[in-house]
Amino acid sequence: MTSVLTEQDKLLMIQIEEALENCEFKAFYQPQYDSVTGRLVSAEALARWIKSDGKLVPPNDFIPVAEKTNLILKIDWYILNEVCKFIRKRREQKHRCVPIAVNFSRKHVAEADFKQRLCDTVDSYGIPRNFIEVELTESALMNDSEAIIGFVSQIRDEGFNVAIDDFGSGLSSLSLVKDISANVLKIDRSLLSGNCENEKERIVLESIFTFAHRLKLTTIAEGVETVEQLGFLRTCDCRLIQGFLFAKPMPEDEFGVACSQRVKDDYDEDILKTQAPASATNLLIEAVFTKFPLVIMSNITRNSYYMMTYENFSATSCPSTGTFDELIMHGAESMHPDDRETFRNAFSISNLMNAYKNGEKFVRVVTRQCGDDGIYRKVETTDFFVKNPSVDDVLVITLCQNIE
Repeated sequence: MTSVLTEQDKLLMIQIEEALENCEFKAFYQPQYDSVTGRLVSAEALARWIKSDGKLVPPNDFIPVAEKTNLILKIDWYILNEVCKFIRKRREQKHRCVPIAVNFSRKHVAEADFKQRLCDTVDSYGIPRNFIEVELTESALMNDSEAIIGFVSQIRDEGFNVAIDDFGSGLSSLSLVKDISANVLKIDRSLLSGNCENEKERIVLESIFTFAHRLKLTTIAEGVETVEQLGFLRTCDCRLIQGFLFAKPMPEDEFGVACSQRVKDDYDEDILKTQAPASATNLLIEAVFTKFPLVIMSNITRNSYYMMTYENFSATSCPSTGTFDELIMHGAESMHPDDRETFRNAFSISNLMNAYKNGEKFVRVVTRQCGDDGIYRKVETTDFFVKNPSVDDVLVITLCQNIE
């Protein structure tokens, strides 16, 4: 659908073109701070129009018109160049640099040469690509899902980070977030009404941060303005904070000073004292998943299981869910012939039930398993009995690791 331009819109378009030619557009930077340590770790670049007489034109006065036309493309590329100049200058002066997110309109998805132009632009300034984060609004992702998935994947393959901006502001598609290879999720300020005192609001936010963490997405909360909001976000293990509570968008020179200061003055605390319980729990989970590349949750009573994680294990072919009996049969087939019976007997449902009734905390077996490369390696498999207070079913968590 083509947007209708008024005479006032057309006049503003001419003014925007002239402003771009006269370099009246500037990049302002809003810092993003670690929610636990208060450390400045990144920023978002925002377009600001400052006329020759010093008057600031509010973004809402020109962005909507720019979005109606291809002028938004020119503004986005202009700001990218400004950011690259800033980072190059900081690096030449041996000053600290942090990754900076640059907003790109949904119109860029239709640019056939976007990826190449992005690479050429950043490379021309001699700066590492991981210093630039491509930020796409949630609305930009809702049009052609296949095109968007490929578009983001190509950008990531070239070494750039990609952020989904304004998540929660529209009709969010969780399946699309799952399929898109973005690595940053920015939570829209609209979800932070008041001081996060509304129970439904808190439940929604907690759910977003939980699935984002499981998908290994870095989370950034936008529009944080109160200490109460910050306190709640920390309990959710929100990774980064952006908002007026910490800093407003600022010109280049002020941001340079903020980068050099690194940490907010009132955040010089021990991380063990300031981290929220959710943060500590997620760190523990990451440690478990790092040590044990194969983690399975099973319900022995119901003869069922599902795979919690399965990465970098010696054998990679294993169904993600099914019956527990089938899981044990599948696992035994990958064992050395001399170890198969031992494995099957140890982890049969009847043996596990007996062990549980006898008060055992776990069942552990070491076997030789054939990897995808055809080599047998020793594998330690341990079934830990766990209890869910809501049910009487016998549950186990299986932890597997290669021990040689």
